[in-house]
Amino acid sequence: MATLIDNPKRARQLARAIASDLTLYHEPKILEGIANDNLFDVMSDEINEGRELFKSRVTEDIFGQHIYERAIVDVLIKSKGHVKSKIW
Repeated sequence: MATLIDNPKRARQLARAIASDLTLYHEPKILEGIANDNLFDVMSDEINEGRELFKSRVTEDIFGQHIYERAIVDVLIKSKGHVKSKIW
C-alpha cells in the first residue's frame, strides 16, 4: 500500500488534480450546473467520488483540513466566473 500524503502542499496538488479532472471530463455538466444554480446537485456523484479518492490518499489530519472542498471551489467555480448565472 502506498504511503498516505501528510504534506499539505502535496495534498493541495492532489485535490486540484482531481478537481481539474472533474472539469476536464464534465465541463458541459458543470457549466449547466452553474448557469442553473444547481452545480452541487448535478455534480454530486462525481464530487463525492473525487472526495473518496482524495480521502483514500491522505492522512486523516490532512483530510480534516477541507483541502478538497477548497480545490472544488477554486477549480470548478472560480474559474467559471464568466458563465452567466443568477448566483453572481
